[in-house]
Amino acid sequence: MILDHFRLDDRVAVVTGAGRGLGAAIAVGFAEAGADVVIAARTESDLRAVAEQVAATGRRAEVVVADLADPAAAAALAEVAVERFGRLDIAVNNVGGALPKPLLDTTPDDLAEAFTFNVGTAHALVRAAVPKMLATAEGGSIINITSTMGRLPGRAFAAYATAKAALAHYTRTAAADLSPRVRVNAIAPGSILTSALAVVAGNEQMRGQMEQATPLRRLGEPADIAAAAVYLASPAGSFLTGKVLEVDGGLIAPNLTIPLPDL
Repeated sequence: MILDHFRLDDRVAVVTGAGRGLGAAIAVGFAEAGADVVIAARTESDLRAVAEQVAATGRRAEVVVADLADPAAAAALAEVAVERFGRLDIAVNNVGGALPKPLLDTTPDDLAEAFTFNVGTAHALVRAAVPKMLATAEGGSIINITSTMGRLPGRAFAAYATAKAALAHYTRTAAADLSPRVRVNAIAPGSILTSALAVVAGNEQMRGQMEQATPLRRLGEPADIAAAAVYLASPAGSFLTGKVLEVDGGLIAPNLTIPLPDL
């Protein structure tokens, strides 16, 4: 059966930024497909709520409260997976972000911080995870969460967009280095209805404008990204590496513009 290729039975995944939003949806989606998960974020109550959803599927979740702005904290998750579940098959680098800021107000430190949070943390987990994958599962799948802003230019996103563009190309170069035993792919979400988009989505006029500027005429749901992650992590995606899936409703230009004045 073709649907069997989308199963993750008895596999083990690490998901960063898994307390809510995309990370939570991915972790629960993996559990529904048969995997146990190590979930990490800063807020324990959020993680406990996700762990309950995982348990409801019949799978197990290991909660790790950590500040993942520290790459060492992300790297430690690989060892947690092996200690708790005996193996590591999948690593999802979901944590990241940077606040919008006009270009001339963006300092070199802002750029460095964005790069560390979005790329350095991912690299730290990859370096720690790959040896565990090779030793315990004979291979694995790494999924990086980039952004549509990593390929579509928009005002006030210099730090965030540059870091996400770097993560997309990191995905390609890492895939070349780690083939054939470890696959590395990425998902570039568009506008997804998570708490990060709540202020915009809660404004009926702004939401309508964004929907009209999206070819599929809707905003994304976390399940859209979780489904893509299950595909990439499972045998269904076993012939993909070094690719970035653009799960963004068909965007060819940003569907939201920050109204900065011209110089």
